[in-house]
Amino acid sequence: MEILAKEKYQEFEDFAEQTWHKNGNFTQSLEWIELKANWGHEIVVSRNDCGEIVGAMLILMQKLPIFGWNLLYSPHGPVCDYHDKAVMKDLLDGAKEVAKRHHGFMIKVDPCVRETDEETIREFTDLGYTFEPGKKDFETIQVRFNYGLTDIYGKTEEEVLMSFTQKTRYNIRVAMKHGVECRICDKSYLPEFYRLMKVTAVRDNFIPRPLSYFEHMMDVFGDKLRLYMCFYEDKAVSGAICVQMAGKTWYVFGASDNEYRNVMPNYLMQWSMIRWAIEGNCFLYDFLGIPVNADPNSPMIGVYRFKKGFNGEILGYVGEFDYVVNKFYTWVFNTANQARHLYYSVIGWLRAKKNHTGAFKKPAKEQEKPAANSEEK
Repeated sequence: MEILAKEKYQEFEDFAEQTWHKNGNFTQSLEWIELKANWGHEIVVSRNDCGEIVGAMLILMQKLPIFGWNLLYSPHGPVCDYHDKAVMKDLLDGAKEVAKRHHGFMIKVDPCVRETDEETIREFTDLGYTFEPGKKDFETIQVRFNYGLTDIYGKTEEEVLMSFTQKTRYNIRVAMKHGVECRICDKSYLPEFYRLMKVTAVRDNFIPRPLSYFEHMMDVFGDKLRLYMCFYEDKAVSGAICVQMAGKTWYVFGASDNEYRNVMPNYLMQWSMIRWAIEGNCFLYDFLGIPVNADPNSPMIGVYRFKKGFNGEILGYVGEFDYVVNKFYTWVFNTANQARHLYYSVIGWLRAKKNHTGAFKKPAKEQEKPAANSEEK
């Protein structure tokens, strides 16, 4: 194993994107390091006998507010063949060395492993990782259930379009018929996007990130990121930010106006981003978050129904694996998390009560991801 020196970071980037690594992710990239500059970081790699990188793991580090110990978190990492036990062990050994250097109390990873993939789950637990199956979305850093198009590689636009439900194809045509235009926009359009984001935040009751975050995100990802905006009668009515790398395209942020929803701009916007995925020869277009098991009682059920019209697949992931380095500080961290979970359970009860009595106002809370979609952390 090797903890990479900064002058070798480009090797990590090249590996993470090489031949569209099936376990690559935009949160395992140099761009993500820049975007999350308020976190510490290290990169661990494993090499073969020829010196080539065969496994990598970007680790973000965040201190506990009181004790000064670090949570080590590898977002959607590691990037490797999860069935290569030698590489997996090598990367874990590197992560443990990082923990030793930076007072890490726990190593948390959340690879995109399907919850039904018992063999891969066993590969992680055999190394000493633990996990709790069946956690709810607010109990994990990332949402556990995404929705994606997994059968687009090598397909024509017409073939992909015809795979959508009839209603979704109709709504795309409705947008075109009404003269809705979906454009790829530069950074100068971010204030308009942010206006729509604030409208969405009020409608769905969350606190949006500041405009500066989206500006920084566009600067960092460059041509790997696109800002799509839909215009109706020359007025911006919806917008989205998506990222493409490692053979995948992710719909990361979405926002829309309360007006003009009848002209179906969001359907045309999704189709435009899917077309970029086809153009980029991607094997996955990821809509990101949906309710756990498409729970019909979830406030996000409308989001799921919208995404479902594109006739993709529910991507149910196992969640988080934890490697405990220091039991006491891990207990402190988990206890604090349980308190947070209890808080959100109470909030959920108040919402349910409000639905029946109208007596409670739904409190706004800060989220890392807009209710209109989900964002990787």
